[in-house]
Amino acid sequence: MKGNYRWVVVALLFFATTINYLDRQVIGLLKPTLEKELNWSETDYSFIVMCFTASYAIGLLAFGKVIDKIGSKMGYAISIVIWSFAAMAHALAKTSFGFGAARAALGAGEAGNFPAAIKTVAEWFPKRERALATGIFNSGANIGAMVAPIMVPWILGAYGWQEAFIITGAIGFIWLALWWWFYEVPAKHTSVTTEELAHIQSEEETSEIAPIAWSKLFGYRQTWVFIVGKFFTDPIWWFFLFWLPSYFSTTFALDLKKPSLHLAILFTCTSIGSIGGGYISGYFIKKGWPVYKARKYSMFFFALCAVPIIGARWATDIWQAVFLISIAASAHQAWSANIFTTVSDMFPKHAVSSVVGIGGLAGSLGGVIFPYIIGVILDSYKADQALSAGYNVIFVACGCAYLFAWLLIHFISPQMEAVQS
Repeated sequence: MKGNYRWVVVALLFFATTINYLDRQVIGLLKPTLEKELNWSETDYSFIVMCFTASYAIGLLAFGKVIDKIGSKMGYAISIVIWSFAAMAHALAKTSFGFGAARAALGAGEAGNFPAAIKTVAEWFPKRERALATGIFNSGANIGAMVAPIMVPWILGAYGWQEAFIITGAIGFIWLALWWWFYEVPAKHTSVTTEELAHIQSEEETSEIAPIAWSKLFGYRQTWVFIVGKFFTDPIWWFFLFWLPSYFSTTFALDLKKPSLHLAILFTCTSIGSIGGGYISGYFIKKGWPVYKARKYSMFFFALCAVPIIGARWATDIWQAVFLISIAASAHQAWSANIFTTVSDMFPKHAVSSVVGIGGLAGSLGGVIFPYIIGVILDSYKADQALSAGYNVIFVACGCAYLFAWLLIHFISPQMEAVQS
């Protein structure tokens, strides 16, 4: 019997990613409350979001390199300890500067999640299963974002906003105990059968690839495929996480002090996109398509699926907006499952976390620039008492970003060949 312990590992990655996004989503749901209590402007809130994304960018660069050296087990543990303490520290903040500092610490810690998770998938899965495995664990982002609109308003109403940060932040330490108990690399794990290990290693690199110096990674077109894919699309997801609650509140008078079915349904839909996106490219590979063709055709389709969000500007009912935004957010997660997997398609395992860190840095830099633009746009429209019109401008950018990124990727590396060194 082949054995299926690798899917237990994916479950651990899934729950880590769920907690990761639960912790980062809390502030978006508390935004209306904190705006009133601390007298924030949209620009103040943008500064706080930028503190997170800037620190996340730097953390990705650092964690990517460190995890390739110390391994995913220790790297993941360090990451979740930092971000869990930082999440709880939000409860001590009294000013926008204090929240900015707490968000910066949170971003630095959370940066370790994806480099460690993608490296783990590369270690535990053959290429034909990696996109599906990535899609499954990446769907934890959607579950975290789905749970938050139910959990956080309940905690807010029952206890207060400080407790919302403390309770959600403490969950990470439960996961840490499970990770340390159940995880080890496949070759050393006592629960992995000989047959499963052979399956995992069935698509190992056939030629010896010398270690690639970190600084030399920027010289590969394959690195720039990932950089471009992340830079132009990650900011869209940040917008979904940090501004959608406020958008529904201001445009459709959604009460964020109560559990939100609308946001829960929206982020539940994105889980389907994440897992389905990973399955589709894997299905094409099993049908005999070249790996690069399966990834690129799938990503082109997902880019097209993001375009309908432009129509949200004409939505007259909240459920119409939920429907259109759900399609785009699901497309993002399907895109994400595949763009992450291209790294392990193109690079040897010893360089995967480093490349994920570099691309994550690019995505976070985009995530620093875009929130600033959002803040300026929304503050300018707020002055004219037409805040919803400001969101309409942003939706156009969201709808076009994926097709633009796909075209750049195509010109940089049409066949996304594996690195040879």
